[in-house]
Amino acid sequence: MQGQLERLYDTGLEQDVRDYLVTDRDILAGLTAGSPGRASDEQLIVVEGDGAVDLALFVDHGVLARLAAADPSEHLSRENLADFWTVLEGVSHFHYLVWNAGFDKPVTLLELEMQAEVDKYVSTRLLLQDLPATTLGKPLLTRLFDDPAFDPRLAPEELDRYQAATALASRYCANLESRFPVMPFTPDLLRELRTFYRLPQTAKIARIRDHVFA
Repeated sequence: MQGQLERLYDTGLEQDVRDYLVTDRDILAGLTAGSPGRASDEQLIVVEGDGAVDLALFVDHGVLARLAAADPSEHLSRENLADFWTVLEGVSHFHYLVWNAGFDKPVTLLELEMQAEVDKYVSTRLLLQDLPATTLGKPLLTRLFDDPAFDPRLAPEELDRYQAATALASRYCANLESRFPVMPFTPDLLRELRTFYRLPQTAKIARIRDHVFA
């Protein structure tokens, strides 16, 4: 997944997400000791100190085991879609944070969530391009953005952030599909995605709200 994101956005990371992967909840508990949090299947742990940032990406072992038994790159379906998106969200967070850190660019939580939703759309669309017989039961945009299920344990400010990120990403992806409806991906679409990826949060939101995306 990291390799696909790097090719898609023309980035290149020295760090490999697999070197930062944690799948044991006991280890996760040790890494997050003293920090409030919710039990979830995916979590990016960021610890800053002494001018350095330590990272770990937790993905529940069960999620990875199910994907190993039902590889979405070979067969994507409603049965493995949620697990695919869970792992992809974590890899997206890792990739975006590390890439921006290489340029000393700060990243907000809203940015991370918004870009992860865009990455889910784009990566799934790429898979569907390679697996033309696949059906998700509903169009991709509908499946991803209509009536999203938010964790009921989210604090109000967290829920607001997730809702805002989803709404912005939904608008962006809907207009991508309108402007670039035909597969395979065109150079113009790749140029748009790479430009958007490199924008800071304020510029991303302004681009989404621009008349081109109205």
